Amino acid sequence: MGLGDEVGRRLKRLRQDSGLSLSELARRSSVGKGTLSELETGRRNPTLETLYALTTALGRPLSAVLDDPPGAGAGAAGVSGSAVTAVLIERYEDADAATDVFRVTIAEGATQESAAHVQRTTESLMVLSGTAVVGPPDAPTTAGPGGHARWAADAPHIYGAPDGEVQGILFVRYPKGS
Repeated sequence: MGLGDEVGRRLKRLRQDSGLSLSELARRSSVGKGTLSELETGRRNPTLETLYALTTALGRPLSAVLDDPPGAGAGAAGVSGSAVTAVLIERYEDADAATDVFRVTIAEGATQESAAHVQRTTESLMVLSGTAVVGPPDAPTTAGPGGHARWAADAPHIYGAPDGEVQGILFVRYPKGS
């Protein structure tokens, strides 16, 4: 089973468990019904932006539709957006929140705009190499190697790599009851 097949299977199960029709999830996420249908059947590979739109509409963390992290690392399948590629390396859950940990690459010279996630979600990026520009579009933070940035992810935010590729570790924390 490939990445698209597994993601599609999990996405369909979450949609059905939420009692939503294909049309309703498409409406709530602003993802086309045809695209959603193709994702659920594994005929289309998902983008990072599309998966975030769908999981946000379902009120779930991104990791709810991705492969389990054990064994993730070099060669692990990632999901890509217009500028960011993310590989889930850990998922931690306690009574208060779920936290997804991703190994991310931000492409050189690229900027990706991310839509708002579930209410009270926060993101933190630890930069391993390169210089990242992240956070709210009107007041982003710049962080270099060994540096970090934290921002509210329940509002639109950006990821950029103006001076070369960025490697980092991204923590996305989804409080429960959001």
